[in-house]
Amino acid sequence: MVNVAHIGQTIQNIKRYQEILSVLIRHGFEDFITQTQLDKRLGLDSGFMGVLAPIEGINKLPRPVRIRRVLEELGPTFIKLGQVMSVRADLIPEDWAFELKKLQDDCPRVPFPEIQQRLREEFKEPLSELFKDIEEEPLAAASMAQVHRATLLDGTQVVLKVLRPGIREIIRSDMEVLLSLADFVERHFEELGYSATEVVKEFSRELKREVDLGLEGRSTDRLRNSFLNDERIHFPQVYWETSTKNVLTLELINGTPLSRVDPKKLSEEVRLRVAEAGTDAVLKQCLEINFFHADPHPGNLFISDDGKVYFIDCGMTGHIDNRTAEQLADLIVAITTSDLDKVLAVMGAITQADPKLLAQRQLRGEAWDLISRFQDTTLDNLDFGRVLQDFFDLLRRNKIRLPSDLVFLIKAVTTIEGVGEWIAPEFDLVGHTRPYVERLVARRYGLRALRNRVERTVLKYAELAEELPHEIQNLLSQLRGNHFSVSLEHKKLERLTDTIEHASGNISLALIIAGITTASAILILAGERSESNVLFGIGIAGIALAILGIVHLIIRFIRFSSRE
Repeated sequence: MVNVAHIGQTIQNIKRYQEILSVLIRHGFEDFITQTQLDKRLGLDSGFMGVLAPIEGINKLPRPVRIRRVLEELGPTFIKLGQVMSVRADLIPEDWAFELKKLQDDCPRVPFPEIQQRLREEFKEPLSELFKDIEEEPLAAASMAQVHRATLLDGTQVVLKVLRPGIREIIRSDMEVLLSLADFVERHFEELGYSATEVVKEFSRELKREVDLGLEGRSTDRLRNSFLNDERIHFPQVYWETSTKNVLTLELINGTPLSRVDPKKLSEEVRLRVAEAGTDAVLKQCLEINFFHADPHPGNLFISDDGKVYFIDCGMTGHIDNRTAEQLADLIVAITTSDLDKVLAVMGAITQADPKLLAQRQLRGEAWDLISRFQDTTLDNLDFGRVLQDFFDLLRRNKIRLPSDLVFLIKAVTTIEGVGEWIAPEFDLVGHTRPYVERLVARRYGLRALRNRVERTVLKYAELAEELPHEIQNLLSQLRGNHFSVSLEHKKLERLTDTIEHASGNISLALIIAGITTASAILILAGERSESNVLFGIGIAGIALAILGIVHLIIRFIRFSSRE
């Protein structure tokens, strides 16, 4: 049976391809289309190109400026793509990222009757039973949603963030087109250093998060609850009784957008208070809560007359798991102790880069240049933001991708540090950052952390000792029945050999320790029953020897893990 919906979607995609190519041609990218034969590969009519011409004088503009205009003309999905890519300087050239930051999120406004209809569809009750008033003129019209001021029945001033009607269908269609284009790019531009399709899939996941206003509300609530006891920092309250997946009702923030503030008109006390509060907020989110506002630029920060800082728009957030936080601590310690191999090991652990690349002389030289910039630096005077940015730049130059959440963390930290330096140049940023960095390192290398790692290691070996007899019995059974087989892939064999030798040594030691422990226990029992001090003493000595063996196993495990 013919799938009519699929045919309709295909036709719609072809029209979108034609629109994309026409916009590219009008902005001077005809040479790119001709060289790659993109029109033919997308199955478009050969005469399509002949009826279009570039805008007069467009080729005089730099290519990044022209691509920004292309994205603006193609609409919400592409605008959002450009905005996301503007913080991914690991994927695109730095001058392109700088230009994409200028993308305007001020889109054509949705007529109020359509917004009103959307609200009626979202709530079971009539709007008059939920809101005293909704202003028709929007406060903002962004690519994904439109914002209106409103008043609840109890007189509370709020803002309504309403998802644009039909935006999910637009995104779904555009993402199919983008995936096709990404597949084309990946097959014809191998030197990119990353998977274009994976980037588009990652972007698709981010878009799905952004059009789920319920998720944004939960993120806002989570961050708000983390700062309830800090009077300097505020996240808006979410009014869940008038919020859905498509509508988010938030507390109206009455402060002044930081982007509209002239620092010269603020007193030194207020400027320092803003810089301190903003820096504290972001560092606490990134390094302690491990859940953070991923875009704390001046447009998303409001301030009050007394220097209180308000965060808005929590649609883009990031999360750092405990393992990644530990890797950041490892990176800091490796740089401050000039440990090149450790820096490369952390780089490999974070990015999962090819070990062959990490062993290259050029990369090792660049990593040493990074370390040398922070020689004779301690945690007391470490510029944490600069460490992250220099590390990020090193990866970008070598086309090594970072996980997106870590890119967002670096962006958040460096952005808020830039804000702090802009609004209060006299602010001691390094000194203010120091306690957060010290706590991050202490959680990784402090006595409590060491004790926890030892406890986990001992428990693992206890489990190994408990399970080992059963596993050996299974192995012997397979050998007796000729059912034992080994499948090896000749890839990274040296590392595999090391791992097998290490595991074999551990198993051998564990068997010896188990044997000594069992024999010693028998001697101790025999000595107690026969009242023989010799047997009892030999048994105790055997137990002590077994404990030393366990300590040796733990040391072997830690050393081998640090090599990995």
